[in-house]
Amino acid sequence: MSGPRRRSNRRRGGNKANRTAPPAEFWRSAPEPPEPPDISPADDPTALLRSMGPPPLPGQRDALMQLCRVVQEAQKPAKALAASADLLDLGDED
Repeated sequence: MSGPRRRSNRRRGGNKANRTAPPAEFWRSAPEPPEPPDISPADDPTALLRSMGPPPLPGQRDALMQLCRVVQEAQKPAKALAASADLLDLGDED
């Protein structure tokens, strides 16, 4: 009824499983990073949070106040970490 089956042209490319990419140079030497700038603590760490308005938390009247407390508490260890790395800008030390 039907003629002989023809082979597909899909196999002409050869065995692609044996082809490998050149090795990546993951462990090469990187250039020395620049010295980081000094870190100045914010006068008001909650300014950005308050500028976004009240959080959309229904039934939570003091949600913004609680979030501001979290930001203020997070500033304390951040300042301590910057000071321990000698990166804290304390302004004029005169």
